[in-house]
Amino acid sequence: MDRIPATPLGKLLTVGEVAERSGIAVSALHFYETRGLVSSIRTRGNQRRYGRDVLRRLGIIKVAQRVGIPLAEIQAAFESLPQGRTPTAADWQTLSARWKDDLDARISRLSLLRDRLTGCIGCGCLSVDSCPLRNPGDRLGKEGPGARLLETES
Repeated sequence: MDRIPATPLGKLLTVGEVAERSGIAVSALHFYETRGLVSSIRTRGNQRRYGRDVLRRLGIIKVAQRVGIPLAEIQAAFESLPQGRTPTAADWQTLSARWKDDLDARISRLSLLRDRLTGCIGCGCLSVDSCPLRNPGDRLGKEGPGARLLETES
């Protein structure tokens, strides 16, 4: 966190104002700041002050989290954004393009889950041999006995 330069504070927001305008808890703002997602400057009294650009960044964080993008990916994407100015529509387009393939894959997996869920529950037993959701075609049986995962988490 930088110390505030000798400029009027009128254009900067307090942590409470940012929390109120963004709908994000003060503790979350502090957390995002420690992760480098947003930044503040400090007054001579050691109080945080935020530029108005932080509101757009927080909006992007909320939207990205709502669609399931992990905070680490949001942080990596933010490294491409310039500090100290509000992200533009072009900036947002660049970020959303980075996430499009991942979101398409998630949508595909969720659609498959939705389409197969009734058949899985309808079998009445959730059989490892026949469950089309957890073990389609008993492909895990070919790997031998014991627990297996269809997908590994990244």
